[in-house]
Amino acid sequence: MTVRTSDARPTDHHVPHPVELVIFDCDGVLVDSERLCVRVDARITAELGCPFTEAEIVDTFVGSSYEVYTAAVEQRLGRSLAPDWLDAYEHLYLEAFEAELTAVDGIADTLARLGPTPFCVASNGRHQDIRRSLHLTSLTPHFDDSRIFSATDVALGKPAPDLFLYAARSLGVPPERCAVIEDSRYGVQAARAAGMRSYGYHGGLTKPERLEGPGTVLFDDMRTLPDLLGLVPQQQG
Repeated sequence: MTVRTSDARPTDHHVPHPVELVIFDCDGVLVDSERLCVRVDARITAELGCPFTEAEIVDTFVGSSYEVYTAAVEQRLGRSLAPDWLDAYEHLYLEAFEAELTAVDGIADTLARLGPTPFCVASNGRHQDIRRSLHLTSLTPHFDDSRIFSATDVALGKPAPDLFLYAARSLGVPPERCAVIEDSRYGVQAARAAGMRSYGYHGGLTKPERLEGPGTVLFDDMRTLPDLLGLVPQQQG
């Protein structure tokens, strides 16, 4: 297990506000989808004639918005793509998810341990994609519709802070009382820009150094998250 704080400032004796909202990314944090998406992305870019290696995909695409993904492909391809270009490949993602998608190891236990602390999901994916992933991994009972937020709800997806700020505002929690759980550099950048605490999970494809930054806690075991957040389990009476 690895847990460390990046760029910690030991001379700062300010006691942070207690966490009142935990904001989870979806892919790579709730569901173990990144490895499946990387495989499909490699196939798609090869078919388009602008192949990306899996290492390049992890560095460039993981956690990115549709716009970032499209711009990177267009740049290498040397031409523009239709706005709906990815629709023709949607079935590849669906087939991979239905056959192999699982929840991230330990996440179900972690959600149960959060007790009375509110939590939600905020993803660059579309609402229907988030709901499908939660359904396939039996995580749907943890997230009603009021706690699912998509980049399609805001002007800009991650790494812009818009999505996280929108989720916090919708649930009535100030940014400084929110904790964001992410597994991509785009996600932790968005959390920092939103003025929220960031926790970088590197138990998947992303290397820990890609998540480092001011005040960001890095960890690789999802079961340790409630303790890292300083949340006390609800007492049984």
